[in-house]
Parts: sequence; C-alpha cells; structure tokens
Amino acid sequence: MGWALVWLALGVISIEFLLTVYGKYHHPDPGAYTMFWSRRGWLWTHLAGGALTVALGPLQFLTRWPRAYPRLHRWTGRIYLVGMLIACAGATGLIATSPAPFEIRSAFAATALAWLTTALVALIAIRRGLVRPHRRWMIRNYLVTLSPITFRILLQAQIAMELVPSPATIATLLWLSWLLPPLIYEGAYRTVDLVRAVPAQRAGMGARSRRAST
Repeated sequence: MGWALVWLALGVISIEFLLTVYGKYHHPDPGAYTMFWSRRGWLWTHLAGGALTVALGPLQFLTRWPRAYPRLHRWTGRIYLVGMLIACAGATGLIATSPAPFEIRSAFAATALAWLTTALVALIAIRRGLVRPHRRWMIRNYLVTLSPITFRILLQAQIAMELVPSPATIATLLWLSWLLPPLIYEGAYRTVDLVRAVPAQRAGMGARSRRAST
C-alpha cells in the first residue's frame, strides 16, 4: 500500500508537470519558446518521448500489473523504451545546438547517459530472467526520467531563498536532479531490507535454540 501511494503521488506530480509544459509550449509563440524557438523540432521530439515515459512509468510499477498481465506489461515496457530513445534523440539535438555554457550542456548529457545506462542494465537483467534486479534498475531509470521535475523543484527552492542561479549552480542542480533520487531510493531500499531481515534472523536463532534444546 505504501509503495502504491508513492507511485500514485509520482503519477499526479508527473501529470501536473506535463500539463504545465504543454500549457507553455502548445502555442507557436517565439516569446514562450525563447531560446528553443529555432530548435523547437528537437524540443518537441524530446517532450513527446519524455511524456510517453513519464505517463507509462507508474503503470509499470503497480504491484499486480506484471503478474496479472505479463504480455501487456512487456509491450508497455517496450513502448516506454521507445519513448525514452525518442526523448534521448531530441535531447541530443538540443545539447548539440545549445548556446548554454559547457557545464550545463555536460550536465544534460550526463542525465541522458544515466537514463540510457539504467535502462540498458534493466533490459539485460530481464533478458537473463533476473526479475528483482530488473525491477530495481527500472525504478532507478524512472527516477532519472523524473529528473526535470526534480530539477524544477530544486530550482524553485533556490529562487525561494532569493538566490540567483548561476550557470555553475544550474549545472549542479542538474546533476543532483538525477543523482539524488536514486541515492535516496537506494538508502530506503537497504533500510527496509535490514528491517525485514531482523525478524527473520530472530526466527532462525529461535529455531536453532529449540533444536539444540531437544
């Protein structure tokens, strides 16, 4: 139930983000697009693929979905990966044509590389029949998918503290937007494993003591 609520919250935040982006760019207005006006083809390629992955991601992590509908889960996963590749193609075009400083472009490139790498490791895992590692790597991948949302939250927090974002600061926030959520997830996952292991260890020790006494 706890994980279901987490994925539900992420789904709501993701939909709100997509509606905000669509509201900003759905009119062909140079004032709204600013630096993206001459590169709006790459921008919409990136947004279209990204929207597909953001929308499909929460469905993939519903507890009963893969077991109840394995074929649908596989096809949804394939569409998710296709959307990710489309988004990465758009991101590559945006990075290559960006007038931003090198540190910002390299941070965007690192995000795209992390996105592709986590998906590749997850794909290799499921091809080998390793369901649990596949699931964990796909969770990491989806957290990287949500990095634009994380970046916006971090940037708004900095603006709320009346700090003017510099190029170096923006690059740092871009790195944190995809590094921080997987690290938090990994820490929470290992903590839960440790908590679950304690009763099992106690039960095992109790069984051994009972056998020794008999």
